[in-house]
Amino acid sequence: MAQIKIYGNAAFLGESRNLISDVIHSCVVDALALPQDKRFHRFLPLEKEDFIYPPDRSEKYVIIEVSMFEGRTVETKKKLIHLLFSRLSVQVGIRPVDLEITITETPKHNWGIRGLAGDELNLNYKVEQ
Repeated sequence: MAQIKIYGNAAFLGESRNLISDVIHSCVVDALALPQDKRFHRFLPLEKEDFIYPPDRSEKYVIIEVSMFEGRTVETKKKLIHLLFSRLSVQVGIRPVDLEITITETPKHNWGIRGLAGDELNLNYKVEQ
């Protein structure tokens, strides 16, 4: 399981939302081995006056927060980070300086999904990788 929040300039996210979502999802599928149908993205567009960032960032500055079950290796998480930097740069034109990524892991039992605690779910993919 991975829930993803994408914060950015409202105008940029409005014109690029679908492409950004597709690129992020491809990275999550490849790095975390999630099934294609497990896409959980929330876009949080911010007006210019509500999004304050350093002057060396552009209007394409984006913050991605990934919340997921704990259990993945450091290598797997780094693979996700590297794929996000690479693919968002090439496919969307977001420079590495304009992208920040955080990953937060929580125990499965701290999630509630489909009426169950996360550790009670029968998943069709592996988390421990």
